[in-house]
Order: sequence, then structure tokens, then C-alpha cells
Amino acid sequence: MPAVYTIHVSVEYAPGMTVSIEELASLAMSLPREARAQLVDLLVESLDAEEAGPFDSLWLAEAKRRRDDVRSGRVQPIPGDEALRGFETRSLRSTEANRQRLP
Repeated sequence: MPAVYTIHVSVEYAPGMTVSIEELASLAMSLPREARAQLVDLLVESLDAEEAGPFDSLWLAEAKRRRDDVRSGRVQPIPGDEALRGFETRSLRSTEANRQRLP
């Protein structure tokens, strides 16, 4: 089981007004699902932007494009186990085809 850490940090968001990370998290958890998803995206993007090199930026852009395609309904996600079965099937076919080509 992963360790659980308690962080006691206060953030000043207006002169003389502070909120702890715990209070901020509680406020965030009270948001509707879509708003929480947007907040997570913004937070992850802020972390990624600090460390992203040129290739990381390209992969991040591709991941965002794919995420947006799923969210908009342009593409339908495939469950992981189904995708792996499809990959295994194609891999076995390819391996068998390559064996048949050998002298």
C-alpha cells in the first residue's frame, strides 16, 4: 500500500487570505466531474511544461489531441484487454507469416 503524506501548506490567494492545500483539495473535489477533469488537465500541463523538452512537447500535443478526440466522440476508446488481444493476434500472424518466408 502506498504511503500517504499529509501536506500542511497554506497558499495566499488574496491579501490576508490563505487556504491550506487540504481546503483547496476539498473545494476542488466539490466541483462537477468535468470541471475537476479540466483542473487536473491544467495542473498536469503546468508540471509537464516545466520539464518538457522538444520531443516531450510533441508527445504531449499528441496525447492532448487523442484525449480531445475521445472526449468529443470522434473516436471510441478500446478497453485495454481487448486492445492487447488484438495486438497479440496480429503479432502471432506476423510471426507465422515471417516463418513461412524463411528458406
